[in-house]
Amino acid sequence: MKEDQQLRDHLEKLMRMGQAFRPHGELLQGISVQEAGAHVKDLPYTIWQLLEHLRFTQYDILDFCRNPNYQMPEWPDDYWTDAATPADQAALDQTLQTIKRDLEAMVQLVQDTDNDLFAPIPHGSGQTLLREAMLVSEHNAYHLGQIMVLRRLLGHVAL
Repeated sequence: MKEDQQLRDHLEKLMRMGQAFRPHGELLQGISVQEAGAHVKDLPYTIWQLLEHLRFTQYDILDFCRNPNYQMPEWPDDYWTDAATPADQAALDQTLQTIKRDLEAMVQLVQDTDNDLFAPIPHGSGQTLLREAMLVSEHNAYHLGQIMVLRRLLGHVAL
């Protein structure tokens, strides 16, 4: 029992970040519409496109974990937006709030001891909640790193 809770706590820390670098809430703080839509020479994406990809993919993983009628979106078209900029600050704020909300939902799935971390997800092909939590952690860390590089290149933060 003790080891089970330790594993759940470690997974939560991984998903929330902050062990090897700052928590995602800090990393995404203060992004403006202008910054989100700014282009950096020779890079194929903006911060907005990365944020939308992060939001969509994190929700997709969450949906897979808890929806027995899950339907996989089309890769890569459904996972990446063509829009380089958010429509307005409200759209940007909504995306940031959704990322936070869905991360909290994933943490709650992991921390719910009624959910066996090692049991295959019934509608999957061998995936487990443990694997999906690690996938959220890895995917978010990768793209948050890209966002931080873009913010530094744009000169908007000194993180």
